[in-house]
Amino acid sequence: MQNQKTEPAIVLPVMEIFYSIQGEGFHQGRAATFIRLGGCDVGCVWCDVKESWDADAHKKFSTEEIISSIKISPSEIVIVTGGEPLMHNLDLLTAELKSEGKKTHLETSGAHPFSGKWDWVCFSPKKFKEPLDEIYSKADELKIVVFNNSDFDFALEHASKVSSDCKLFLQPEWSKADKMIPLIIDFVKQNPQWEISLQIHKYLGVE
Repeated sequence: MQNQKTEPAIVLPVMEIFYSIQGEGFHQGRAATFIRLGGCDVGCVWCDVKESWDADAHKKFSTEEIISSIKISPSEIVIVTGGEPLMHNLDLLTAELKSEGKKTHLETSGAHPFSGKWDWVCFSPKKFKEPLDEIYSKADELKIVVFNNSDFDFALEHASKVSSDCKLFLQPEWSKADKMIPLIIDFVKQNPQWEISLQIHKYLGVE
C-alpha cells in the first residue's frame, strides 16, 4: 500500500474546491482558488471546519481531476488548506499546479512532514499537536490564533524559532473576537513586529 507521507499522493481526499477571497494573513483581500483537503488529527476545539477531519468522509480525486477543476480560475494563487494538508504528500500536486503557472500557497499547522513546492507557506501552530522542527525554516508567515491570554506567550515562543524574514500575525478566534481584539491591539502596539489578521472573508460574508 502506498505511503502517502513518503510517496507523492496520486489521489487526495477533497472536501471542496472553490474560488473566493483569501481572508487571512499576509495575502488577505486577494482572489484565490482554495483546495480544501480532508483529514486532520490536530483537533482544535474551536475549528470551524470539523467536517474536514475525517479523510474517509470525502471523495478522493486524482491529481489530474484536481488540476482540471482549477484551470478555469482567473487567479494565479491556489491555496491548499484543510484539514491538515500535510497529512498527505503534496509533491505531485504542487508540481502539477506549478506546471499550470499557478502560485502555490500552503496553510498548515506543521504537525506532519513537509512536502510540496510552495511559493508561500502560512504556518499556524496549534497547542493541540506540536509542530515538527522542520517547518520553522519553511514558514513565510506565522499566524497565531488567539483564543485566550496564554496564546500571546505561545506566539512569542514560536516567533523565536522562525526566520527573521517571516511575517508575524495574530488572529482572534472568531467566537472570542470581541474579547481578544483589544488585547491583540495592545500587544501589537507593544510588539510592532506583529500585525493583526481579522478573517475579513467572514466580515465580507464570503466563503
